[in-house]
Amino acid sequence: MINKKGIIIAIDGPAGAGKSTTAKLLAEKLNYKYIDTGAMYRAVTLYALRYSIEPDEIEKLIDLVKGMNFKFENNGSILFVNSENVSEEIRKPQVSDRVSEFSKVPEVRDILVKKQREIGAEGGIVMEGRDITTAVFPNAELKIFLTADLDIRAYRRLIELKNKGLNINLDEIKGNLETRDFIDSNRDVNPLMVTEDSIVIDTTRMTIEEQVDAIYNKAQEIIKSLNLNESHRN
Repeated sequence: MINKKGIIIAIDGPAGAGKSTTAKLLAEKLNYKYIDTGAMYRAVTLYALRYSIEPDEIEKLIDLVKGMNFKFENNGSILFVNSENVSEEIRKPQVSDRVSEFSKVPEVRDILVKKQREIGAEGGIVMEGRDITTAVFPNAELKIFLTADLDIRAYRRLIELKNKGLNINLDEIKGNLETRDFIDSNRDVNPLMVTEDSIVIDTTRMTIEEQVDAIYNKAQEIIKSLNLNESHRN
């Protein structure tokens, strides 16, 4: 059954492939809600570090995550956790360096997947992450896997961090991405992978506009085939 507010567009892929920017612009173009699930895992990491909780302290982590209330605003650009705006804090290197350790904990993933399903249950959303097509919304009407060469992904992340005033070198970023790729692809629960029904888009030589248009055109085909309106209010 199709959701009243529109279809569910699930986008997976490694860090730096263009998921966040593409998903956000796509959501704006469709007038859909944009959800960055990676931000939720980053928020868990931020809070765990604040309270000196390690990934192997499962019971403490469970209590922590269960007590976190997530609210996205400004088309997903701003994330509030328990009324605190954590949008800038979760992008800092100390969080990036540890996020894969916490995100691979099965109990953490179970809790967040449930929260993500609740957020997107009504449809009319573009949700991006690393297990959206496989675990969160395996029956999404449109499933996309974005990828790109490692060097390009590292350079994109470098520009992003520099624009935020953070001083970090390219080799450090590349090493971080390689580590995250390995952990995300080899974790026991909901690893990063391409499903048989996902459309794979290599963004290495594509502009953001080209990425958005490619997915938008496919989304419109599905929307029209299901006799839904072309755009939906959030």
